Amino acid sequence: MSLLVKICGLSTAPTLEAALNGAADMVGFVFFPKSPRHLSFDQAGALSPLVAGRAAKVALSVDADDALIDGIIAALHPDMLQLHGHETPERVRDLKARTGLPVMKAIPVSTRDDLAAAAAYEDVADRLLFDAKPPKGAALPGGNGMAFDWTILKGVSTRLPWMLSGGLNGENVVAAVEAGAPGLDVSSGVESAPGIKDIGLIRDFIAKARQAERERQANPVSLGSPAKTA
Repeated sequence: MSLLVKICGLSTAPTLEAALNGAADMVGFVFFPKSPRHLSFDQAGALSPLVAGRAAKVALSVDADDALIDGIIAALHPDMLQLHGHETPERVRDLKARTGLPVMKAIPVSTRDDLAAAAAYEDVADRLLFDAKPPKGAALPGGNGMAFDWTILKGVSTRLPWMLSGGLNGENVVAAVEAGAPGLDVSSGVESAPGIKDIGLIRDFIAKARQAERERQANPVSLGSPAKTA
């Protein structure tokens, strides 16, 4: 299976184009007012047509109510919902049934024990995102530039496809691919400042991920520890 690369938190046409030209598989848009990457519906509506089927559009929300989800769908026309809050399995099931969209559920991870939470979503979600658990009191559930020990994902037991997130950047993306992650989701690691995506960093991240993927396919390795993080 080919490596999936997702560039999340995009908010401008030039940075979106950089992700698309780099052949990102997924482009993520954030709808969470506390985030520096938050988009208005007008912004989302302007960016959505630029994707034009070149990548999957993923709408990230945090404990959003039905009204917000409906607004997001009307503005962005996403291909997938990414739920990054405390959404229960029942909420995931209800959203899938009501919207007809696949759902990626984020699982905050610090220790191996945290992986047990994934089991509850196996029958309702379509994909999992193992993201670094935010520090206590953090305003954001993700996008904090933190990594966790990737070795705890070795042999992770889940029937669902999954992606790795948290602290990824151009300096450790090769290690993440070599570690065996089937998908990578980066946000703060391709920014020059919180919420400000950097075209050069986006291009560099995707290029390094693709090169590392080719090398991994030629020389498979086991899951290892993260390299230097932001």
